[in-house]
Amino acid sequence: MKPTLFVLAAGMGSRYGGLKQLDGLGPNGETIMDYSIFDAMRAGFGKLVFVIRKYFEEDFRIKIVSKYENHIPVEVVFQELDDLPEGVTVPEGREKPWGTNHAVLMGKKAIFEPFAVINADDFYGRHSFAVLGKQLSAMEGWQNNYCMVGYHIGNTLSDSGYVARGVCETNTEGYLTGVVERTAVERVDGEICFIDEKGKKVVLTENTPVSMNMWGFTPDYFKYSEEYFVEFLKTNAGNLKSEYFIPLMVNELITKGKAKVKVLDTTSKWFGVTYAADRQGVVDKIKALVDSGEYPEKLF
Repeated sequence: MKPTLFVLAAGMGSRYGGLKQLDGLGPNGETIMDYSIFDAMRAGFGKLVFVIRKYFEEDFRIKIVSKYENHIPVEVVFQELDDLPEGVTVPEGREKPWGTNHAVLMGKKAIFEPFAVINADDFYGRHSFAVLGKQLSAMEGWQNNYCMVGYHIGNTLSDSGYVARGVCETNTEGYLTGVVERTAVERVDGEICFIDEKGKKVVLTENTPVSMNMWGFTPDYFKYSEEYFVEFLKTNAGNLKSEYFIPLMVNELITKGKAKVKVLDTTSKWFGVTYAADRQGVVDKIKALVDSGEYPEKLF
């Protein structure tokens, strides 16, 4: 059975001011997401599932889904604020859904095979999909054994300012032992560094693995996510900005010894539009990849 690509796109409506400005960065107006889906298809993925907000479904089907339908089976699922466990109500004043792992939970009724999770607006690169697709194809029937693409931090920085990154710690066998979110990571005088909680400068090597929210799971992950979401809400429901993130769930599983997560190495360079000033650089990088033959001039 071929793996599924699960694209987290519920934040699109707010981020892009509706879908009107879904930014065309490729030579024929391709979006970053188009390149991810193209890469996934050539890496052997067999189905596409999007998680979106219900209010922009019609717009999304016309502008996005129609583009891929003739190339790969596509399903759409929805992330809404009131998708909560039985007996739990939305706290007064809460406006946003509950974060990336809540979004992942919405795939439960549509995904029954090993699957990858990606963000809609990150450019992940061909090699990352190749290594993830290969790993997921071997994971049919597995349980408690997941994976994550670990990018070399030097391949993920912005020229326009600092970034936040999930810095990964691994054991000698290449399994994840923890992900620590570091804010304000940047290159200063040739060194990649951040300031830790004690105010001390910490330098990272170029190849330090970081998470760019590119994960590989099997369907048993949904059950863990449901169970832990109940615990999360008991502690955090009152905090109107609290979010149930994927690394939170993954850290919970690995620290309690319930699951293992293999970190897959990739040579791909990640890029995205973190700052408005990044946009032209992304356009130039995509054009260079097209010119070198990595991607066709027109994808779909």
